[in-house]
Amino acid sequence: MKVVLFCGGYGMRMRNSAHDQVPKPLQMVGPRPLVWHVMRYYAHFGHTEFILCLGYGARSIKEYFLSCSQTAAGDFTLHGGQVQMLNSDLDGWSITFVDTGLESAIGERLRRVREHLDGDGMFLANYADVLTDAPLDRVVDDFSTSGAAASMLIVPPQSSFHCVDTDAAGLVTSITPVSRFPIGENGGYFVLTQEVFDHIPAGGDLVGNACMTLAAQHRLFGYHHDGFWKPADTFKERAELDAAYRRGDRPWMVWERGAGAGAAAAVPAPALA
Repeated sequence: MKVVLFCGGYGMRMRNSAHDQVPKPLQMVGPRPLVWHVMRYYAHFGHTEFILCLGYGARSIKEYFLSCSQTAAGDFTLHGGQVQMLNSDLDGWSITFVDTGLESAIGERLRRVREHLDGDGMFLANYADVLTDAPLDRVVDDFSTSGAAASMLIVPPQSSFHCVDTDAAGLVTSITPVSRFPIGENGGYFVLTQEVFDHIPAGGDLVGNACMTLAAQHRLFGYHHDGFWKPADTFKERAELDAAYRRGDRPWMVWERGAGAGAAAAVPAPALA
């Protein structure tokens, strides 16, 4: 299945300072940018056709994959000014880059890459700023048998805040961590069908329009995952992931555990479109 990655946001909460112009997908976690970790996760399960919805920082993202990554991500020989890759951790990946606008909502970005999905009955989508060890093959299988039109990963509340109840006199009667509430958060990993496009108006949102409409119709499937899940939406969160990587605590790197159920064998170097 093709994988649509939403890479066009400004990522203001990710920046270390006002002068930090590196787009969020290229913020580093260990020796690789965040978007590489997300893509490598999908590739582990055999999904190596990517469509990048670009906006802010589009040029930097293109340049990373067109130049820096080709030499930084593998062994190569430089002969007569020409680079010959010996191996690459992008082997077998096909990456399509699409400018979907600076200000576009997620749903509109998805609408603008529809033609690149070739009418595929089912495809994957991701915010490109969240890492997980969710069993993607099982997520897809459960969705396929659900009969729903779309699926989202559901994870426990991540907030460290507490909810406080008081009585009429203002005295606190209970304090409950948000994480203990029997609710879930949208984990940002989607399995979608072409039907979602019927529910996204021009300029619309994937969750606010399509998912909410399908939920009201009981046609949105939720896969509950209690394992590792961590966003990199802020500089602090990205720094925490980077620190975890460097101390060897890398649960999202499922490819280090062996071949995935649907993992494909390495094939020639990636085609960039």
